Amino acid sequence: MRRRDLIAFLGGAAIVPVVLHVLAATAQLLPAKVRRIGFMVGGKASPAESPYNGFAKGMREHGYTEGKDFVIEWSSAEGRYGGFSAAAQELVRQNVDVIVLSTMAAIRPVQQVTQTVPIVMAYSTDPVGVGVIDSLSNPGGNVTGMAGLSDKNSPKQIELMLQVLPKLSRIGALGNPDNPNYEPILRSTEIAARTVDVAVFPIPARKKDELEIAFARFAETGGQAVKVFSDGLFFAQRAHIADLAIRYRLPTIWVQRECAEAGGLMSYGESLSDLFRRAAGFVDKILKGAQPRDLPIEQSTKFELVVNLRTARLLGIDLPLTLVALADQVIE
Repeated sequence: MRRRDLIAFLGGAAIVPVVLHVLAATAQLLPAKVRRIGFMVGGKASPAESPYNGFAKGMREHGYTEGKDFVIEWSSAEGRYGGFSAAAQELVRQNVDVIVLSTMAAIRPVQQVTQTVPIVMAYSTDPVGVGVIDSLSNPGGNVTGMAGLSDKNSPKQIELMLQVLPKLSRIGALGNPDNPNYEPILRSTEIAARTVDVAVFPIPARKKDELEIAFARFAETGGQAVKVFSDGLFFAQRAHIADLAIRYRLPTIWVQRECAEAGGLMSYGESLSDLFRRAAGFVDKILKGAQPRDLPIEQSTKFELVVNLRTARLLGIDLPLTLVALADQVIE
């Protein structure tokens, strides 16, 4: 090798480590890819809602920082279930990495819009029975996530209401017929009530304007209490429904604790915040490369009883001390 070529070679060899060091340092300075998570709700889209807080907590537990590692693209049907399809199309256009659904009613419309974008159910009821997945252990397709047990809570909810109203004979079932879980939850309510000689009166309501009419009609028939089904519209309108129930002197029992906190008399069911927190684990796995079809559905493990003493006083009801003692939360 000629002297000039040797010098050039040695000079280049000396530069290589420096170049590699500079490239490594530059790579560390470059921001990691910010993931886009579509978050679809049935009512108001707001990070202030406690279920979303549960999801944010779950993402932090898995090492994600909002704004740095991921951003939320909010999407809402604004209480109109016919709006889920258009909302899903917009999220797909925004090229989100995954879509998180907070309401069962959104699953089928979103499935019809995309079979490729991963879908995580933060809350669902009997997803196998309504046909949105193949099985709990092998969901298939692009859907996975959490399954609640709203259709299994009816016996306990009827039992709790009987503790409050021992002479209960007529209970209203407030549900949204547009929700795919309306029929199964209504059936479970009727079966549970029949075993204790309580008659169930369906109270259908598809939008906010129908709620007051529904309560007024039920009160006129001699209704004594109302079981409120889990529904995105009702959750968004929980304070309004609680006010109506107090006005028409109708004790209510709900699934979610947030509804008792908003003025409902009682709630018994799974913790929405916990379900949303656990849904973040599915998002984490998907962002790391897992396929939804390979992630088994997880079910509720945490159930809560919340009683609202303030609402009880407004209704003129003395809640049994044994019931209050059993509560996970007592609202004074």
